[in-house]
Amino acid sequence: MANMFDSQNDTNKKYDFQSGASNKSESLNNGKHVSPIVSFMPPKPVVLVGLMGSGKTSIGKRLAKRFDLPFCDSDQEVEDAAGCAIGDIDSVFGEGALQEGELKVISRLINQCVQVIATGCLSFTYEDTRRYIKEHAISVWLKGDLETLLLRVTGKKDRPLLEAGKEKEILEKMIDDYYPLLEESDVTVTTLDEPAGITVDRVIIAISDFIKSTYPDYHILRSV
Repeated sequence: MANMFDSQNDTNKKYDFQSGASNKSESLNNGKHVSPIVSFMPPKPVVLVGLMGSGKTSIGKRLAKRFDLPFCDSDQEVEDAAGCAIGDIDSVFGEGALQEGELKVISRLINQCVQVIATGCLSFTYEDTRRYIKEHAISVWLKGDLETLLLRVTGKKDRPLLEAGKEKEILEKMIDDYYPLLEESDVTVTTLDEPAGITVDRVIIAISDFIKSTYPDYHILRSV
C-alpha cells in the first residue's frame, strides 16, 4: 500500500472572509462586478479544504487559472493510485488505508511544486494530514452553511458519505463534528449562492491579506 500511494501519477494568522459583498472583495463598475487586480504569487501550495459541496474543485480550478498554477484534485490522485473508488479503499486495502493514502498523496502533491490542491471531504480532519498541510501549505477553508451544502449535494450519486434521503441529517452531524477542526485552517472564506468568479475573487483577496501579514518580506513577483 505504501508504494501504491507513494508513486507519482504523471506565526499562524487566520483571515475570515464571511461576508459576500465586502468593499474589498466586490468592487463595482457601473453596477457590474470587477475582479480585483492582485500582484502576488503564493509562496506555498494553496490547499482547499471543506465538506462536500463547498466548491473545492470548481473554485480550485478557477483559482489555479487566475494564478497560472497547476491544479490537482487529491481525491482523483488517491483513486488513481489505489485503482479503485475512494469509497472502496478501506474495504479493499483494510481499515485506515484511505486515511494513510490521503496523507501520502497530499504530502507528495504539496512537495511537487507550488500549485492549487483540492482535498477530500475529510482530509483536513485527520490529525496527521492536517498537521502536514498547516506546516507546508496555505490552507483555505471553503465554509458552506447547511442550506448551501444541502442544495449542492442532494441527489448527487458521487458522494459516498451521503445516504439518499438522509443528506440533511448526515451534513448536520458532519458540521458539528468537523467544523471545529476545519477552523484551524489559515484562511476561511464562506461559500455563498453567487457566481463562482466572485467567490474566487474573495479567496484571492483573503490569501493576499494572509500572505502580506504572515510573509511580510515575501517579494511580489507578478500580477495575476
